[in-house]
Amino acid sequence: MEKFCILILDDVEENIYSLRLMIEDSFDVDIYTALNAQDAITILMNNKIDLILSDIQMPDVDGFQFVDYIKSLEKTKDIPVIFITGIYDKDSYQKRGYDLGVIEYISKPIDNDLLTSKLKVFIKIFEEKKSSKEELEQANKLLVHNAKMASMGEMIGVISHQLKQPLNILSLYCHDIKFSYDADELNKELIDEFAVNTKQQIKHMSDTIDSFLGFFNSEKSFTKISLKKSIEKFMDLMKSQISKNNIDISIDVEDNYILGVEMELSQVFMNLITNSIQAYVERDIENRSIEIKSYKKDDKVILTIADFAGGIDEKDIEKLFDPYYTTKETGTGIGLYMVKLVIINSFKGDLKVENSNKGLKFTMTFPIA
Repeated sequence: MEKFCILILDDVEENIYSLRLMIEDSFDVDIYTALNAQDAITILMNNKIDLILSDIQMPDVDGFQFVDYIKSLEKTKDIPVIFITGIYDKDSYQKRGYDLGVIEYISKPIDNDLLTSKLKVFIKIFEEKKSSKEELEQANKLLVHNAKMASMGEMIGVISHQLKQPLNILSLYCHDIKFSYDADELNKELIDEFAVNTKQQIKHMSDTIDSFLGFFNSEKSFTKISLKKSIEKFMDLMKSQISKNNIDISIDVEDNYILGVEMELSQVFMNLITNSIQAYVERDIENRSIEIKSYKKDDKVILTIADFAGGIDEKDIEKLFDPYYTTKETGTGIGLYMVKLVIINSFKGDLKVENSNKGLKFTMTFPIA
């Protein structure tokens, strides 16, 4: 369980020891200690610190210089600092500290009740933030779950299309073997060919079912993914829908690798490609094409998926990734929200959308594995 973390900075070990005892006597917190500013900076860079208790009068780098430095760093600028010092009564010192962003002074010798009351405030704020974060994470998990459930019917439709083709082929193989037997033409060569072909179709059906079952497995396996092969597998999965709706898919993808959950990447493709197909069908557009491109830029892989189905009103484009926002009469409004969550959480990437070339263009950015 995540605990409230305090960093104590003081150049006198006895001061650190006594302050630590006072805190641990009243609170269950994690405490880091440093005897100089340099060690304190190292701790801040490598740990999540929620509050700093710092002395002012120290050799080399004093408390003011230390605070001035950490307030200039993005990682540490928002960490609250309390000065614990024997020069609290000097107005000039107080003003200088407040100007730097110090939020409080506690004078030495330390009043235990005063210190306890101050720490209670910060720990309460920490607990409230943690609770809000956990609630948000739970809400996001629920949205992702709902999105999966909402798309289950669509995915079952895809599975049925995928299974019909090998089932039809198996039926033809069975018909051929019976015809050969009735015509007294059955021989070992035909039997061997029948065995090889039927096993191949059965394996294809088994792989199709396993891939879809993997999508609903909560125990995700993060792997190194070939973007090119992943797109090829998805295109094979969707080929009956693409053919049925007369969609021309143009693919220009470099063979780069990313890290993530491959089946969730398929769900990203499923949402984006299906949305484009539905837009073409709903708007009765005759020429239907989708362009998929990828390329490497610095240490990133850029993937774009674009259609030419008319796009959406520019004022609504920023709302596309909002939960429950939809442009469809029967849409759930969580498909694209889930897509962005997957790219951010499962791939540490980013997703943007724009109206481009008479349609929508989605741009995904992934770190290279």
